[in-house]
Amino acid sequence: MDIHIRKDGCAGRITLHRPKALNALTYQMCLDIEAALDAWRDDDAVRLVIIDAEGDKAFCAGGDIQDLYDASVAGDFAYGQTFWRDEYRLNAKIFNYPKPYVALMQGFVMGGGVGVSCHGSHRIVCESSQIAMPECGIGLIPDVGGSLMLARAPGRLGEYLGTTGARMDAGNAIYAGFADSYVPKEKWDALTAALVNGGDVSVVDAFVQDAPESSMHAQQVDIDRHFDALDLSDVAVSLASDPSEFAAQTLKMISKKSPLSVVATPALIARVRAADTIEQALAEEYKFTYRAAEFGDFVEGIKATIIDRNHTPNWRFATLADVSQTDVNEMLAPLGANAL
Repeated sequence: MDIHIRKDGCAGRITLHRPKALNALTYQMCLDIEAALDAWRDDDAVRLVIIDAEGDKAFCAGGDIQDLYDASVAGDFAYGQTFWRDEYRLNAKIFNYPKPYVALMQGFVMGGGVGVSCHGSHRIVCESSQIAMPECGIGLIPDVGGSLMLARAPGRLGEYLGTTGARMDAGNAIYAGFADSYVPKEKWDALTAALVNGGDVSVVDAFVQDAPESSMHAQQVDIDRHFDALDLSDVAVSLASDPSEFAAQTLKMISKKSPLSVVATPALIARVRAADTIEQALAEEYKFTYRAAEFGDFVEGIKATIIDRNHTPNWRFATLADVSQTDVNEMLAPLGANAL
């Protein structure tokens, strides 16, 4: 059983149940979560929703992309397009859900895991939480509505997080707007019991403790200075001219990602920032992911990181400077009848 969905006291409960696979989301799991949320929306017995996961290593380390890869390699791009369309619809439903939606996020929370947790009304992290949007490393862009959180993050922090895939601990996740509250893991059982028994989400406040300080808050001035340019080549030049350890580490992280994805990410974030709605964020993301397998680096990215595990992808473009504005515009162009 990949997912355990049930009613428990006053709560609708969703527990991701693939700990050995770091609770990676399958297509069916997305459909099951959506069906449960639809059923509970008008069910008076369900006063709030709790989503959590088995295991200590991960709440959810992302989408299960093996099937997406297999279909794409076989030339079937429709499977991925359908998967993303349905997943994004779920992300929007969570964002707009009329009842409290409590997410308990331990360990790795990445990609698709962000999509089923960080759009909730009450997002709880602990001492092990590591949240990230690492999509540029597999030839995608920050998606599942993550671009909206990146667009709303302080200063240029969103551009930094989106292009580097940097991991946020609890303090950084709260600072960046990906989480709300810090509750030590040892208190989660008691918190869950209180929510289930009373159905009153305000009990969360009694469990909240001060989060660790945010290192990214301390780095904000440097992040804003380096990522002020929309052109990633200019960002790279700025980082290269800075002798600090932070700049060197940032440049190293960016250099491992798909140049096409990295250059497109600030353009995506700028569009989403201007619109500032979950629906527009998902629609903009879908333009890129719809094309990613056929025209982008998605297949190559998965092959290098997941299949061969050699981490030496042969990207479409060798460097950031090789990616033109036209290339980005083509990946983010309207989809016409196929729009989300």
